[in-house]
Amino acid sequence: MSAFIAEYGLFLAKTVTIVIAIIAIVAAIILLASRGREGAREHLEVKKLNDKYEQMAHTIEASTLDKFQLKKRLKHEKKQLKDRTKRLKRGNAEPRQRVFVLNFDGDIRATQLASLREEISAILSVATPADEVLLKLQSGGGLVHAYGLAASQLMRLKQKDIPLIVSVDKIAASGGYMMACVADKIIAAPFSVIGSIGVIAQIPNFHRLLKKHDIEFEQLTAGEFKRTLTMFGENTDKARQKFKEELEDTHSLFKDFIAEQRSSVDVDRIATGEHWPAKRALEMSLVDELKTSDDYLLEQINAKDVYALSYSIKKPLGVRMGWFIQSTLEKLLQDKSLP
Repeated sequence: MSAFIAEYGLFLAKTVTIVIAIIAIVAAIILLASRGREGAREHLEVKKLNDKYEQMAHTIEASTLDKFQLKKRLKHEKKQLKDRTKRLKRGNAEPRQRVFVLNFDGDIRATQLASLREEISAILSVATPADEVLLKLQSGGGLVHAYGLAASQLMRLKQKDIPLIVSVDKIAASGGYMMACVADKIIAAPFSVIGSIGVIAQIPNFHRLLKKHDIEFEQLTAGEFKRTLTMFGENTDKARQKFKEELEDTHSLFKDFIAEQRSSVDVDRIATGEHWPAKRALEMSLVDELKTSDDYLLEQINAKDVYALSYSIKKPLGVRMGWFIQSTLEKLLQDKSLP
């Protein structure tokens, strides 16, 4: 009996191995076949939020108003629409102002930056200074160069004199606040997190572990400070000092940028790396008003046409897998960042 069980287990293991191998081969063939023909699929989606809120209001009214009240309300709305159409045809009515709504949910690498730049380019192709952009921002910060470019993308709107409002419902810290401070006005929910004007860098060092196991590590550079701190080599006090100087320089540039964008802020007071609830940040002029993005949008719906823009970029499977591996490695080997 035990011999039979052993043979059956061996047969089962061989069968499972063969099936897994076949699946892996088929998956590889499909991936290779699709790699050549599958390209990045890009799409700009535009939704008019006025229609969404009007539909919600009609749904509630249909359930709460009696037939006479509902009929009267619908008749009034129809008359308003008809009168406005007539005025537009006669040229007596001014076109309604537009609000373009963008969303930026930032991670450490600011991966939504690619979509943000396309959305802003699309807006700049149609918007005028009479319009407005509302950016619903949520980010705890990340890589310096990524968030610096994100802030530069927002600067494109200001250069064209298009008003920019940034709304923070949860968090705009460090690199997130670098983006927010570009705005003409910052509104924030009372307990959202604001601040963290600082720079941090951290890196593990395995030199002692390698030395303990008699493993040599060699690194060749040309230039005294081509590499300062390293993961596997022996770090020196001189290298640490140079790295610290680079962090201080980045912090100084960060402070200067905030001072340029928000002259009312006492930069030396807020650039300590601390963060605050928006109610406290308001006292330090880091934000301009306590309000949620929902309240702000409701205020705009009646008087303006409000459009939500979303630019999606779907990369091929092979590229997405490569990005996943790259992002995993980057998390292990983090460079200077605005956390």
